[in-house]
Amino acid sequence: MSIFIIAEIGINHNGDLDIAKKLIDVAVLAGADAVKFQKRTIDLVYTAAELDKPRESPWGTTNRQQKNGLEFGKAEYDQIDAYCKAKNIAWSASSWDVESQKFLRQYDLKFNKVASAMLTRTDLLTLVAEEGRYTYISTGMSSWEEIDAAVALFRAKNCPFELMHTVSTYPMNDEDANLLMIPALRERYGVKVGYSGHEVGLAVSYGAAALGATSLERHITLSRAMYGSDQAASVEPSGFLQLCGAVRKIPAALGTGERNLSEAEIAVRKKLRGC
Repeated sequence: MSIFIIAEIGINHNGDLDIAKKLIDVAVLAGADAVKFQKRTIDLVYTAAELDKPRESPWGTTNRQQKNGLEFGKAEYDQIDAYCKAKNIAWSASSWDVESQKFLRQYDLKFNKVASAMLTRTDLLTLVAEEGRYTYISTGMSSWEEIDAAVALFRAKNCPFELMHTVSTYPMNDEDANLLMIPALRERYGVKVGYSGHEVGLAVSYGAAALGATSLERHITLSRAMYGSDQAASVEPSGFLQLCGAVRKIPAALGTGERNLSEAEIAVRKKLRGC
C-alpha cells in the first residue's frame, strides 16, 4: 500500500503567493500526493487583547499585523487552487475556526484535515464531519478520552477518517516521537493511522513508515532560516525529495512476513549450496 504524503506548507509561505507556488513545486517534484495550508479568521481565533500585543515582524509591530500578514484570502486561494490543478496535485487546508471551514467549501478539496489544536472543538469537528469528505485527524496533545470523543463524532456522522499520530512540539525531539502509538491507535480504533511529524530530520518519519503509517505529513520550507514559527520544524527541498523517495520504498520492502524464497534467492542457493 502506498503512503499518502502531504507536504504541509501551512503558513511557511509568509503571506507571499510566489513562495507558496515554489513550495507547491517542491512537493510536485518530490512526488507528494498533496499540499496543505492553514486557514484562520483572525478575529475569531484570537482575542482583541491577544492581537493588540506587541510583536515585531516583517509586517509591523503588533500581533494583529503579523497574523494578517501571514493569512491568505480568496484571491490567493483562487490562484492556489488553479496552480495545484495545473500541477496535478491535490490541496487542502486545516481550518482553525468554523468560518474558515465554510470558506473552504467553495473549493473541490480531496480531503479535510483536523489540526491537533482543534481536536476538542466539537463545533468545528461537527461541521467538518457533516461534509462527509475523507478527513485526516491529528492527535497531538490529546488524551485517549479526547480522541475517543472525536472518533465517536466522525463515526456518528458516517464520515470517513484517518487518525494521525502527532507530538505537538516544534521542533520535536526524536526521543519524544513515541512511534509505537501508531499501532496502538490502529488497534484501539480499527482505522488507518498516519504520522504528522515536527522533527528536524528524516529518520523518525522512516520509522513511522516502517510501522505501517498509511499517511505522512511533514512541514516543508524553502529554507529553515526564513522567518516563521514553523520553519525550524520543517524540511527543506533536498530533504523532502529524499524523504519522499525513501518512504515510497518502505511498504514494498516490508514484504509479507512469510518465509518464501524468491527466484533470485533460489538461484543463489543453487550456486552456493548446490541444491
